[in-house]
Amino acid sequence: MSWAARRRFIILLIIGAVIVALFASVLTSTFYKAPSCTDSIQNQGETGVDCGGSCSQLCTAEVQPPTVLFTKAFQNFEGRTDVIASIENKNANAAAKNVPYTITLYGTGQSLIQKVSGTVDLPPGLVTPIYMPGIASGKQSMTRAFLTIDPSAPVWFSMTTTERSVPFVSNTTLIGTSSAPRIEATLVNATVNAFTNVHVIVFVHNEQKDVIAASETVLSTIPAQGQATATFTWNSAFSSTPAAIEVIPIIPLR
Repeated sequence: MSWAARRRFIILLIIGAVIVALFASVLTSTFYKAPSCTDSIQNQGETGVDCGGSCSQLCTAEVQPPTVLFTKAFQNFEGRTDVIASIENKNANAAAKNVPYTITLYGTGQSLIQKVSGTVDLPPGLVTPIYMPGIASGKQSMTRAFLTIDPSAPVWFSMTTTERSVPFVSNTTLIGTSSAPRIEATLVNATVNAFTNVHVIVFVHNEQKDVIAASETVLSTIPAQGQATATFTWNSAFSSTPAAIEVIPIIPLR
């Protein structure tokens, strides 16, 4: 082969290599996707599909499902029912935001009266109250209420109790009259940041530790290193003598 032919061959070989490299680059950028926590593939050290390992989402198998401790309904006036419940997150190092739940009301003979849904945040290692007032139940006599959570519904992520800042209740007082009871609670914010739009739920217990009344109020703000008063009122007497008052501020997970 002459020198001119060899030179043409080398040039063609170089051009061919460049074309192949460009083609490979285009194919790679088009079809290759770097491993991620949203690619529906168990990779990059994940302990499940898109969970565990390097992913912020924890796998369901790594955590305990939430436990509904109790559900109770109060028929406050004709055609309306208030429902309360408590949900326990036994995981000290895991939390879940906006967990969907369903409340089902049954009447005589297990007839379905109403089914409603909502969402709740589950902080690590805590019991979270639910208060859903004014559920339409019609003229039927309500006999039972259930709150359920699909165990696969929570999207768990790592969090410890020390990562959260919440106000604490420093004083609770039962005032008013027996026919129109009133509860006031002082909530203290020890942090340097104000809390806003704080939902506060109260459960009133009798000597048997049953909840005999419940209510909710919203504090527009609890100032930094300050305090605010939450007030709860009822238009009728409690069904039995109150023995304990449980006031719980609800701070959304961030």
